[in-house]
Amino acid sequence: MITRNKNISKTGRAGVTATLFALALMFGCEKQSVDGPVLIKFPHVTAPATPKGQAAERFKHVVEERLKGRVKVEVYPAGQLMSDDDSLDGLAFGEVQMIAIPVSKLDRLTNKFQVFDLPFLFPDLQAVERFQASDNGQALLTSIVDRKLLGLSFWHNGMKQFGGPVPMRTPQAAKGLKFRVMESDVLQAQILQIGGNPQKMAFGEVYQALQTGAVDAQENTWSNIYSSKFYEVQSYVTETNHGYIGYMVTVNPDYWNSLPDDIRVELDTIVAEVSTWANEQSAGINLAGKEKIIASGKTEVIELTAEERAVWQQAMRPVWDEFSDIIGAEAIAAAEAIGRSAD
Repeated sequence: MITRNKNISKTGRAGVTATLFALALMFGCEKQSVDGPVLIKFPHVTAPATPKGQAAERFKHVVEERLKGRVKVEVYPAGQLMSDDDSLDGLAFGEVQMIAIPVSKLDRLTNKFQVFDLPFLFPDLQAVERFQASDNGQALLTSIVDRKLLGLSFWHNGMKQFGGPVPMRTPQAAKGLKFRVMESDVLQAQILQIGGNPQKMAFGEVYQALQTGAVDAQENTWSNIYSSKFYEVQSYVTETNHGYIGYMVTVNPDYWNSLPDDIRVELDTIVAEVSTWANEQSAGINLAGKEKIIASGKTEVIELTAEERAVWQQAMRPVWDEFSDIIGAEAIAAAEAIGRSAD
């Protein structure tokens, strides 16, 4: 019997994950015989009140209402079941049936997803959405099927802000600070570009790391900063809107194709409906998070002028050049053009 070693080091995880996906190829995709309800376990690491948390609960509600008695969805929020990294392995082994993985974590499987992490490439969520709806964006959903990951849709969280012990009106204020970042080479490079010290760290470890001083700063959306209470252990949040956090709703293609056709088609429809609903809600959820942080009085929110924001953009622009050959200059140019286009 194949078992997973939960003590694998982070440096070895990418290779182990690749092996697990290769092993998953051995499993066939014959249609399931459904005697009882189809069970979909759906873990994630954010709080229920976040955009992803609400989208997952909405998915569960609609599925169980529309496919009553035929499909059961179990949502495990806030890392109750497993981490994001473990969920990739869990999907391959059939321990879970659906995940909404941060697009930043997929750069270990293909460089194409790094486009989402380039600083100041997308001015707002509407620009991100236009890119995701384009041919380039839709192609990403099936770009890692050979690794047993099939994307069904994209869900927004929101635009990222910098939180830290000092106001960051200029990039120079970030110099020397230890920043927690997701496991993304682009995110690491952007912090190095402004003189910071990037620390790759799991989301569930961030609050304690900020509290103890293991890291000084972090980048996140308003909803994550509020729901995970980062504002309680940081003095300032600077509204930079410098990057994007979003997720790819992902299944194992062999498992998905093994479902009875009528169930799979209905689930595809529900994912699309929930995605539209969730992405419409995300901006409001983040705005509410920002307002609650301000109302708490525990953190000062720094709002940049247009001139200050332009300085940040100029300081981080070299990251685009650094990753141009890796991501593809044409893909970056297409995303930039879509980001600048009007609705």
